[in-house]
Amino acid sequence: MSITDNEILKLNEQERQPVECWTRVMGYFRPYSQFNKGKKSEFNDRKWFLEDNCSCRIEMGQAA
Repeated sequence: MSITDNEILKLNEQERQPVECWTRVMGYFRPYSQFNKGKKSEFNDRKWFLEDNCSCRIEMGQAA
């Protein structure tokens, strides 16, 4: 008996678990679910660093 990809990906609702996002706030890590209203707003306003969008690329072999 072989298992198809679709059978592997199916989960019953009883098997599902919530995912908890942890992030660093005020020097220590805390779960997002424990943030107060202001901290959640601050977290949602954060800008994420994307290396591909960085305008300060240095070519290999060149000093800054």
